Amino acid sequence: NGIKDGIRDDWYAKFDLAGPAESRNMPYSGVIERPDLQQIYLDALPTGVVQNGDAVVRYEEVANSGISRSNGNGCYGVKAIMESGNVVEGDVLLGADGIWSSVRASMREEPVRGDGSGVSYSGYTVFAGELKYDSFDHGQVGYKVYIGPGQYFVITDIGKGRYQWYAFLAKPQGSSAKERKPNGNSIYLQDVFQGWSNDIHHILQATDEDQIDQRDLYDRPPSVIQPWTKGHTALLGDAVHAMMPNLGQGGCQAIEDAYVLAQELESVNSRDEIGGRLASYAKRRLIRSAVVQGLSRFASDIIIRGFDTPAKIVTDDDSNGLKLKLENFNYAGIVTRMLQPILPIFFSIQFNFLYEGWRNDTGFDLNAAVRFAIVGGLIIAIGAGTVEVSALFDGLGLDAVFG
Repeated sequence: NGIKDGIRDDWYAKFDLAGPAESRNMPYSGVIERPDLQQIYLDALPTGVVQNGDAVVRYEEVANSGISRSNGNGCYGVKAIMESGNVVEGDVLLGADGIWSSVRASMREEPVRGDGSGVSYSGYTVFAGELKYDSFDHGQVGYKVYIGPGQYFVITDIGKGRYQWYAFLAKPQGSSAKERKPNGNSIYLQDVFQGWSNDIHHILQATDEDQIDQRDLYDRPPSVIQPWTKGHTALLGDAVHAMMPNLGQGGCQAIEDAYVLAQELESVNSRDEIGGRLASYAKRRLIRSAVVQGLSRFASDIIIRGFDTPAKIVTDDDSNGLKLKLENFNYAGIVTRMLQPILPIFFSIQFNFLYEGWRNDTGFDLNAAVRFAIVGGLIIAIGAGTVEVSALFDGLGLDAVFG
């Protein structure tokens, strides 16, 4: 697992995904398709609990929610108004309705989309494909990121002989509707990645056109001042901390939200305690999720804006004898080569942070913060000439961290 030079197909940096688990006597992490994971969760619930097809439009808090229903005068704590006009009442409303959350919009009195929603276009579009694929390194490599100038390509083994791939490109918002692709997405991407690794072209050629989707990527800055909870309502997952997909942490952080919420709500003895328990959930999750949001965006920006084909000294044996040859010996190539020994250190800190704090017992991991600051600062310092520092801070959401 790791990063490869997209053009030369050499390993650039490798991830140690075993060490963080082994040092904590934890099972190894694995890859599972989202529909399979969702089905596992659905199968664990009684029939009829999950009802689809009628989205929440807005909600209202019920003023006398602290009164017990047993006396005949009380009612639930929250009323959710659905698209159909139906009203559903409950003690607690969890807004897990994604980046375009109607629950968040209702809580914060802001629009669901557009100006004022807090959602912004990341500057990147992604093409994604999934297929049954006979990879030459099946069972040996699970995750590969091919880097190069202005774009990158990811191939990941998702089990049962199936693979997913992602092509990340810096494009204007709405490019899918504006760019002509007369020969389809696969041919378009083969042209975009011309001269890159044969692995990329093999999997693109093996992918049927109806297996390829394109979507623009949006995210949000960390919600530090804006509320996660209000009364008996709380936000969860992308509704409150949507992030770039580079670390594969969007769904993972939503699961951590649910884990902490379950802990907090299990301790409730009366409805009067619900608001406080939800506030405790937000306090436990705020900093960790914000760090992962920032790391996800940082990874996007540094890979696309900062990385190039690494500079390399090679030997050229011709009729005149052995000669040294410089490849891509420009500023960006030299910087990319200089970052090579630093990235494994950064990955180690990152993976240990993700493994260590999943229980969310502490609000702030000072040790991890210091290590991130030192190594991340070094990466920014080295890459400052290839990536505008202001752009990196924009990516971390520091310009709108209180949004």
